[in-house]
Amino acid sequence: MELSDTAVIITGGASGLGEATARYFSEHGAKVTILDRDAERGSSVASEIGGYFAETDVTDETSVASAVSLAAESMGKITAAVNCAGIAYGIKTVGKDGPHPLDAFQRTIDINLAGTFNVSRLAAAEMVKNSPDPDGARGVIINTASIAAFDGQKGQAAYAASKGGVVGMTLPMARDLASSGIRVMTIAPGIFMTPMLAGLPEDIQAQLAADVPNPARLGDPREYGRLAAFIVEMSYLNGEVIRIDGALRMR
Repeated sequence: MELSDTAVIITGGASGLGEATARYFSEHGAKVTILDRDAERGSSVASEIGGYFAETDVTDETSVASAVSLAAESMGKITAAVNCAGIAYGIKTVGKDGPHPLDAFQRTIDINLAGTFNVSRLAAAEMVKNSPDPDGARGVIINTASIAAFDGQKGQAAYAASKGGVVGMTLPMARDLASSGIRVMTIAPGIFMTPMLAGLPEDIQAQLAADVPNPARLGDPREYGRLAAFIVEMSYLNGEVIRIDGALRMR
């Protein structure tokens, strides 16, 4: 698959890793449709890159089905899906205010894990309609986990569980979709300069960066976008999780 012939949907594409990926793909010739709950920001980014936008709740089947349909109609096809939508809470299992609120745990699972699967399954159903290339390929799905899936810290029970689920479904989903020529990959980012981190004081940012062995800095969201683009074009990558973290192992 060539990036210049790619038609991609990107969840969470209005900001952070998703926005950087949308911009990178568009700059390299791909058709892009952004799926996000933030209609104002999502429409603005889509307009800037010459792409399309669909206001989307990844946890809602009807919302995602409508977005996938709009994207397929607007771009003529869907050959790639990059799932970047996600949330994170910092809450201990039992803290000074009592036990972890169950609704916060459930919401994290609903968006990060169930939402990822919801978009993946509906995007795959659209990709099946594509004519296979000479290698038999019809599409690729790229999901976003986190190094927290492996090295979750205190306060990350919900987040780590959701991202561990994304890691866990990578191989079986790749096996499920193999006969349809659809690959499934997962990226597990380390600490990246997303809007959430950009709002922290500079000394806190410096402390976080100092923990990264090499290079000793926070990740650039465009590096995530470049890796996603590499996965699209490298057709023998399938059913695997790639960490992009500067060799960081959380303590």
